[in-house]
Amino acid sequence: MKILAYAVRPDEIAAFHQFEASMGLEITYINEQLGMSNVAQSEGFEAVTFLGNCDASRPVLEALKANGVKFLASRSAGFNNVDMEALKELGLRFSNATYSPYCVADFTVMLILMSIRNMKAMMLRGAAHDHSLAGLQGKEMHNLTFGVVGTGRIGAAVVENLSGFNGRILAYDVYENASIKDKVNYVPLETLLQEADVITLHTPLLDSTYHLINKETLAMTKPGVAIINCARAELIDTDALIESIESGHVGACGLDVFPNEIGIVHTDLRNKTYANHHLAILNSHKNVIVTPHSAFYTDQAVSDMVEVALASLKSFNTTNESPNEIR
Repeated sequence: MKILAYAVRPDEIAAFHQFEASMGLEITYINEQLGMSNVAQSEGFEAVTFLGNCDASRPVLEALKANGVKFLASRSAGFNNVDMEALKELGLRFSNATYSPYCVADFTVMLILMSIRNMKAMMLRGAAHDHSLAGLQGKEMHNLTFGVVGTGRIGAAVVENLSGFNGRILAYDVYENASIKDKVNYVPLETLLQEADVITLHTPLLDSTYHLINKETLAMTKPGVAIINCARAELIDTDALIESIESGHVGACGLDVFPNEIGIVHTDLRNKTYANHHLAILNSHKNVIVTPHSAFYTDQAVSDMVEVALASLKSFNTTNESPNEIR
């Protein structure tokens, strides 16, 4: 089976070569992101894999279809970059990737610890040779109530991690996860918002979860609450979040995602300018940590994402279906 792989990173190459051999595939590699400038290279391929920062808009999908492509597999879990309506109209088959939930779960706990211990302010002071303690007093995990919004694979792994710190854990989800019921108390979202010292988001982006954290829901939270988001930026109304940070109501934030991040994350922009006012404001605050959508980035997860994408394309080709298909 011939596959064209776009946006191949150096850290993916070993996994690609491993699974190319074990699955009996023939892969052509392109370092550049998929877009209109290079979509013509897909001619002659039935299957294409790409990453979540690639352009899978209607014009690109139409060009892929015209070039004979039938199957698409993202090596990312999120697919906000894919025009799903156009995908269906064109009859293209598409899947996303799954990977070890512990990469994001571990990163989440790291951001929680950094947030409640004022780590960003501490590191900024240290870089300026200021080793004073005033204003850096933190909190201990066992004294806190954690609110986990979304308890799928990643949210459940976060609960498992947090359970070792002996704090109180509240959870909210439309569907309760039986595997963690001995570690959490499921409560209504309003109760979680009112009682949690730390709120961490692990829900998918749906119409019902868009701006789940907004001016009204932030007003329900405790003064000094810490907000952690390693899921999707659009779960939070960022303007409302910034207002709550600047008023002092939100005590700390750890964000691995931010609005309009495509074109910024995973890119070296040290010698370039970009316009993202939300990012500029968030980064200016000593109690806000912003990371470049890197919670997923472990050796295990990278291997998983490549393997799942390639296995999905092979499955599409041989059985006309894939367990990871998104319809």
